[in-house]
Amino acid sequence: MSKATLLCLHGWGGSGESFTELREALKHDPVQILTPDLPGFGDEPEPRHPWTVDDYADWVENWLRRNEKWKIENGKLLLLAHSHGGRIAIKLVAGDRLSPAHLYLCAAAGIRHPRHIKRIVGLLLAKTGKIFLSVPGMKKLQPLGKKFLYKLVRVHDYEKASPVMRDTLINVTRENLTPLLSCITCPADIFWGKDDRMTPVSDAYVMHKKIKDSRLHVYAGIRHGVHKQKAAEIAAVIRTNLASL
Repeated sequence: MSKATLLCLHGWGGSGESFTELREALKHDPVQILTPDLPGFGDEPEPRHPWTVDDYADWVENWLRRNEKWKIENGKLLLLAHSHGGRIAIKLVAGDRLSPAHLYLCAAAGIRHPRHIKRIVGLLLAKTGKIFLSVPGMKKLQPLGKKFLYKLVRVHDYEKASPVMRDTLINVTRENLTPLLSCITCPADIFWGKDDRMTPVSDAYVMHKKIKDSRLHVYAGIRHGVHKQKAAEIAAVIRTNLASL
């Protein structure tokens, strides 16, 4: 039995190692698992200039061909994506740049939300806090204080990033991919944590509604790491689909 290929795209701040649990859950199944580090993460260098979602989609296509991984037999390509990787997957599939036999979206990003008042107030507080921490005598508290302030308003991804990756984060989060969802025609399974604070579970229902041939799996007590915490359940769904290829 020839192997299918499962391409996994990780989230912002992650790497190919983000799928260790899933790889373990599928180790006995007839599937080749590809988990590239996306540019700016893991061992992959940052882009030279701020990127967009389209730039990442271009890179994924080129990576497959450059690394001689473009050997998908009989339509046996499966695509799985988490968070930021979900944006890239939506672009690839909705634009017919990849034609997977099945799509798996795990807490996928791509639906843009209005900037919440609480977040704006939080950013102002963070800026005020940084000024306070710059006062002579308070500098020793800067590392701990900054970490607390940015964790409080959940912009630590932005704070930790280089200038290029900060602008990249702005670019990719600015784009609303909701209109592309209805262009996805391949079967899809959508996995989400009910307590996700990064990509709210309401996004899961929007994606399920707009992607015609999709099934939704929502797990209570799970946050953004659904691809890790529910790797066994996700693997079981993939395993069933492998049997039907």
